[in-house]
Amino acid sequence: MRRRCIPAALPTTSSLTWIILGCSLVAAPALEATVTFVDVAYEAGVNFRYTHGGTGQKFFIETMGPGCAFLDYDGDGELDIYAVNGHTLKPGAEVVETNRLFRNKGDGTFTDVSVAAAADDRGYGVGVTAADYDNDGDTDVFISNYGANVLYSNSADGRFRDHTIAAGVGDQRWGTGCTFLDIDNDGLLDLYVANYLDYTLDEPGKDLTPYVVAAGDTLRMDLRAYPSPDNFDGAADVLYRNVGDGTFVDVTEKAGVLNPDGKGMGVVGGDYDGDGFVDIFVANDQRANFLYRNGGDGTFTDMALIAGVGYSGDGRMEASMGADFGDYDNDGWLDLVVPNFQREPTSVYRNEGDGMFAYESSRSGIGRGSLAFVGWSTAFFDYDNDGFLDVFIANGHTLDNIELFDASATYPQRNQLFANRHDGTFQDVSDQVGPGMATSKVSRGAAFGDYDQDGDIDIFVVHSKKAADLLRNEGGHRAGHWLHVRVVGVTSNRDGIGARVEIQADGLKQIREIKAGSGLYGQNDLRATFGLGGKTQIDLLQVRWPSGVVDRIHNLPADQMVVVMEGEGCVVESQSEGGD
Repeated sequence: MRRRCIPAALPTTSSLTWIILGCSLVAAPALEATVTFVDVAYEAGVNFRYTHGGTGQKFFIETMGPGCAFLDYDGDGELDIYAVNGHTLKPGAEVVETNRLFRNKGDGTFTDVSVAAAADDRGYGVGVTAADYDNDGDTDVFISNYGANVLYSNSADGRFRDHTIAAGVGDQRWGTGCTFLDIDNDGLLDLYVANYLDYTLDEPGKDLTPYVVAAGDTLRMDLRAYPSPDNFDGAADVLYRNVGDGTFVDVTEKAGVLNPDGKGMGVVGGDYDGDGFVDIFVANDQRANFLYRNGGDGTFTDMALIAGVGYSGDGRMEASMGADFGDYDNDGWLDLVVPNFQREPTSVYRNEGDGMFAYESSRSGIGRGSLAFVGWSTAFFDYDNDGFLDVFIANGHTLDNIELFDASATYPQRNQLFANRHDGTFQDVSDQVGPGMATSKVSRGAAFGDYDQDGDIDIFVVHSKKAADLLRNEGGHRAGHWLHVRVVGVTSNRDGIGARVEIQADGLKQIREIKAGSGLYGQNDLRATFGLGGKTQIDLLQVRWPSGVVDRIHNLPADQMVVVMEGEGCVVESQSEGGD
């Protein structure tokens, strides 16, 4: 079945040829399922193991770990996986390790196409973000490295070409979090890249202050350990404006985001103040975080201290890692979650709607529950489709010999899933959701998306050591009804990044913003996913585009994917019933 959804009267835009991307309409599930996560990486053919390349000299870059992304690089409607890799740090050794691209075959398995797709970068990789920056209809990939960054332009024939030099985005510093976003709503995706430290491999851990001190606060310089970031100066982030001819121009200083005091890790874009322009949050390591408010005129102002998201609730700088925007209380405003170092609670900032955030770490229950862990990547996502965003945190210590400094800590740590209790609080359900969340590893990056098209969100997790996990969500699509929304921009950028998607379903109101990079130097599915609980119909689906166009579609059945085209409404196309 295929049907055309006609929106209310709206500004008209030019026509665009439709490509339907995996829409589905399935039978209503019985809401009786228990949700579990199962690691299926091996049987799915996702055989990725990160290489940090350490030689025992404790180079600081070894601690960071990789980012990863769900993306649809070949436009077939199936989510593929991109995993960033490091390489050997042994002097004179040949670099053989590469980044990896796994193509989704549509049957629950993947095949490695890294070489065939020419996406096998051999830099010392950190982060990744993916979007159609040139609006030509296919997904491009940007990679942040320790060293020169890389921009892969999609040739639409299954292969990428290295467009870095021509585009002017090959910064040589230590890049970390990165994201495509449209800072001026001109329909062209710009690029923000966080940089971490001014660090070289000539400065390993010897004779530098270690990351932590030994028990009793005794500084043990005789114990070889990774150094603290306090030993090094920060490196300024960079903001590139898309010129529109395949090139970018550095507007960091002009835009007001030149800040060498930062030690950037995670980056996420979102319109936190609801003025129609994307703002930027940067999680900094042992520095105040940045919240760059977009003035709508090409400039930004750091509002972190005024808004209450620069420090912890008691005014301390923290070792912040990843970050995500999401409306966890369904009040229409984007909240923030930011994991931190051990004994620093994960920061939960609730948006009060007046430009200010309330520090909710303690009240939410996430703060106390995260104290024993070193948190890295994170995401707001609805794992059980009940209509409220839950929180995932990837954990793992920085030091591989932490037991020598702190007998209460471990290098591998279990990841955490906090279930939203619908009252502003969360419950740690990590030990209740199956074997995929039961193991302890040294996790770093994570990506979220429905790779098997069954209506619930799966998780891909990469680790500093051990093979990556592909955590298939089993039962989420039966625990609650759902809706996937894919947006296609016409006047706005083609991926609709920055569009605000809102739904109303029998009194339940939710919002999502389409965003590229988030978490810890990674990226999630670009589709907006809504859990609906027991509700079987969406009364109103509204998309507010960066261009100002608003599309409204009424009375949609649940348990399907819709594709919304800017100014034209939506198309729905049936598929077979989803399942595990």
